[in-house]
Amino acid sequence: MPLYEYRCDDCGLVFEVRQKFSDEPLNSCRHCGGQAKKLISKTAFALKGGGWYQQGYSTEKKVNASTPAKSSSEAGTSSPKAVNG
Repeated sequence: MPLYEYRCDDCGLVFEVRQKFSDEPLNSCRHCGGQAKKLISKTAFALKGGGWYQQGYSTEKKVNASTPAKSSSEAGTSSPKAVNG
């Protein structure tokens, strides 16, 4: 279940509540009974590791290492292409 943060407008208390997605947001402070509002908080989500974008979502086509490269005469250009590898 997600953990939500609330802040009381009356006493300033910030508290956390575990709630289902389907639960209604709290309206009152559990300390003083004043008006409480849900806060937008930072999450602990982090992407770790290198190259996840290049490995899974890149739009560039990779050249297969077993495929021989075209020579400049086959490619129709006078200068070789740069290959990222």
